[in-house]
Amino acid sequence: MVSRTAKYYHTHPEARKKKAEYDKKFNQKKEQREKRVELIQHNREHDKKYGKASREGKDASHTKNGIVYKKSSVNRGSKSDTAGDRRARGGKKKKR
Repeated sequence: MVSRTAKYYHTHPEARKKKAEYDKKFNQKKEQREKRVELIQHNREHDKKYGKASREGKDASHTKNGIVYKKSSVNRGSKSDTAGDRRARGGKKKKR
């Protein structure tokens, strides 16, 4: 099953081109390159120790406890793994 977003970009070539340009710029950022390098190294070390099949269907999730492998569907919907996610939603309301 294809997501709504994928259907949209499939049927709107101008939007797909604009997104491709944005993604190209975003992926050239220093932070993104460093993040990819970190993940590649972590994957390589993990594969040497456990084999590539052990992370099949899983994503490397950046958590406060380091990099952890989770099912892709769980990782994409995760809202509590990083400090940025928690800050974006705001804190708990204080009782007066």
